[in-house]
Amino acid sequence: MATYVVSDIHGRLKTFDRLLDKVSPAEEDKIFVLGDMVDRGPDPAGVMRLCRSFSNATVLVGNHEMLMLDFFQHPRNPTSTLNWAINGGLTTAKDLAKLPQDERTELLEWVENLPRFALTKIGDQQYVLVHAGIYSDLLPENARDNLQLAMMQQDQEELVWVREGYLDRPTGLVDKEGKGPIIVAGHTPTVLAATLADVCDREALNEDQRCQMLSLGATPETGMVADRWVIDCGAGSVPDHGRLLMLRLDDKHEVYENVLEED
Repeated sequence: MATYVVSDIHGRLKTFDRLLDKVSPAEEDKIFVLGDMVDRGPDPAGVMRLCRSFSNATVLVGNHEMLMLDFFQHPRNPTSTLNWAINGGLTTAKDLAKLPQDERTELLEWVENLPRFALTKIGDQQYVLVHAGIYSDLLPENARDNLQLAMMQQDQEELVWVREGYLDRPTGLVDKEGKGPIIVAGHTPTVLAATLADVCDREALNEDQRCQMLSLGATPETGMVADRWVIDCGAGSVPDHGRLLMLRLDDKHEVYENVLEED
């Protein structure tokens, strides 16, 4: 059984389908989708339907799902409309408008009940899976002893929005022996994350000028183990460099699929 993580699909259903064909996860494998299924790309409703259909997936909410929900919960609020529109919500709004009302309602209710974070463990290594990241300053000293409680004590809104205060500092969860939970998040495309991060393991673009995941924070204080992994590879926001990543947590194996013009 393998464990896969993907994030920030942003309506790129064709890209995601090709990526799934390439990876071919088995029924017993686990898949974590770290939010931002919607907006910007051409088929956000299709991505939501596909993610909802997975029997072996845990899907988290992202900031773009929150913007979508805010719009539908406050349809006459100009701020909700503007916030969603300027963040690429038009493609999602048009896509959802094509659906029968009962299907649209079911999708939105499903999204509304998605969790903000998930925990998983592979061997001795524990992972915290979240859309954007955490505020290390809000973690209690004994966070490693009860990660579930520590994550519930985080600002739940910031779990889908945070950048500064996360990318630019260690979490404090990994000790000098390199032991402790690793945070895996999307939200920030790696080309942006590289400009905000404290310590990066490599360049944000590969030799083909396509985005690749970044591991952050490997220092002597963490036993040279990166305590944060950034997996948003720009499928929704970096057109010339964007692709989707499906990361296998078991061995940190990276499988990519480029976004094509027709996607």
